[in-house]
Formats: sequence, C-alpha cells, structure tokens
Amino acid sequence: MTDTFPALSLVPKSEVAQSAKDFKSDQEVRWCPGCGDYSILSNVQGFLPELGLARENIVFISGIGCSSRFPYYMNTFGMHSIHGRAPAIATGLAVSRPDLSIWVITGDGDALSIGGNHLIHALRRNVNLKILLFNNRIYGLTKGQYSPTSEQGKITKSTPEGSLDYAFNPVSVALGAEATFVARTMDSDRKHMTEILRAAAAHEGAALVEIYQNCNIFNDGAWEPLKDADTRDDLMMRLEHGEPIRFGADLSKGVVRLSDGHLAVVDVAEAGESEILRHDAHAEDPGLAFALSRLANPVSLVNTPIGVFRDVQRPSYDRLVREQIDQIIDRRGPGDLQALINGSDTWVVS
Repeated sequence: MTDTFPALSLVPKSEVAQSAKDFKSDQEVRWCPGCGDYSILSNVQGFLPELGLARENIVFISGIGCSSRFPYYMNTFGMHSIHGRAPAIATGLAVSRPDLSIWVITGDGDALSIGGNHLIHALRRNVNLKILLFNNRIYGLTKGQYSPTSEQGKITKSTPEGSLDYAFNPVSVALGAEATFVARTMDSDRKHMTEILRAAAAHEGAALVEIYQNCNIFNDGAWEPLKDADTRDDLMMRLEHGEPIRFGADLSKGVVRLSDGHLAVVDVAEAGESEILRHDAHAEDPGLAFALSRLANPVSLVNTPIGVFRDVQRPSYDRLVREQIDQIIDRRGPGDLQALINGSDTWVVS
C-alpha cells in the first residue's frame, strides 16, 4: 500500500476518505460505565482511517470475555469466536486471505489461560496478526475471579485468602515465544496508544500489544499508580528506540547492566550518564527486551516499562506458506484436491 504501512501492502485501499465515524457500528456499546474498553475502542476507531484500507478488508476476531465484544462495535468484518481460540481462527484467515488486515482482540484470561497455547504458537510462527491483549488482571465477564496476570496475594471471589499463583507477565511470555513485535501501552494514554498501534500495523508478522486496562467494577485502580500524575513519572519508564533508558520526574533514574549481566535501576548522577543503557528495539537477540520486561514489581508497579520492547524483521508465516505453495506449483503444476483427499489408501469396491 504505502511505505508507511508495508505490512499492509497486499490489502486493498479504500476508494474514499474515512473518519472514525465510518468504523463505528450501529450496535449499542455495552460495557460497564467507566470501563477502560471504551477508550481502547475509541482509539482504534480513530486510528484505523490512517491505514486507508477498505473496511471490508479489515477483520476483528475475538475470543470470550468483556473485551471480546469488540467486533460488534466495529463497522468491519468480524467474528466473536470461542474461548482462547481467536489466534487459531485468525491464523487460518491470515494464511488464506493476504488481502485482509487481521486484528485479534483478547483479554488476560482469554489469551493466557485457556488460550495460552494458541497465543504462543501464533507468536512463534510469526503469523501476520495484530493481537491486542487487554490486561485488567481479573476475570470481568464472569464477575471477579483472579486471572493469570493477577498479582500474588490477590483477594478475589475465587481466592478469598489471596492468590498463591505467580502472575504471568504477557510481555515476557511473548518475548519467550520469539515474537517479532512486542509492546505495552495504557488505555488512558491516547497519544501513546496511537503510536503503538501505528507501529504494530506497520509490522509484518505477529504483533502483540499489551494494553493495561481498568475494570472499575471488579478490579478498580489496578494500574492507578501508573496513571496518577503524582506517581507515574517515578514508576514508569517510556522505552524509545535508540534513547537512554531514563525515567523519573527529573529523569534522575536510569537502567544499567551489572557485572553479572542483569539489569538494575540506578541514580543517574551516581552511576554516570555514560553507563545508562540505550534501548535497542531492533536487536536480533531478545535478551535485553526480556530483561527490561522483568524489571517491574508486579505488586508496587515500580520500574514498569511501556513502549515497544521488540520490533525485528522476519518473514511472516502466511507469506512463507504462500511462497512454498507457489514453488510447488512451479515444480509440479496445479494440485489435484480429490487425489489428495483420496490418498494412497483409497480403493473402489465393486
């Protein structure tokens, strides 16, 4: 299509200019008042016109959960699928329809519990999907049980004495699965989320975007320290490719690599500016990105990175499949579907 969005080069353009209104369906949006999903929906609807794609060539596929109502509210094609299986369904679509821009909408429970296996393999294969993972650290649709991202000690309806589980870190999981694009943003930061969506859309292959999202009914204030103007700058580091990893209200904190290879947060004045690491989102080895993902304290949220952790180039799975099929056709000619179905063990009984 354009150099701005190379991953969408096979997707037809829209013949008319579009606005956010064009992507709003006629369905009543039914989330709890104050839910973070509203801001994510508004942001996505406002961003999509940038792509310049025909709405009939955009697809949103979701699993099960509050976030999975998303396709109903998008004036595009979509599918509200089954629990945890949205990446599997989306994979089939991506392989067979290169003319589509495919977005997966999922939550921390849907993606990381019953859907964990499907998620990691879609990332490992580098299927050309944009996966938006809404993380509110709770099961909202089923009324407040702890989820795979709930912090240890979390008191919920299903853990009245506190959760004993160690929480999943979605960014760490994605990096461990060798995802080629991994990022994190927040429901309340419209500018930052748009930047992340733009980068994800430009990426060929699997792009996982974790979105910290508030559930004001069953887990209100889950990310509040990262939103409060009095605390956010001292807790949250914004990753920018090529820039020193510094944060704090006065940028007094920075990230260094210790002699044992681990990362640590230090006082810049004491360590020296020359010791502060520069973020490299394009590093082929995901080691630095993974180490950054482990800095945050899951309870206090101290040292929480947001931004693009990793963005590297690798051919997408669906493109490789199509190229392989083309090579086979060049060597052998068109295939015979009926012969394939019959196989070598089929015979006629007379």
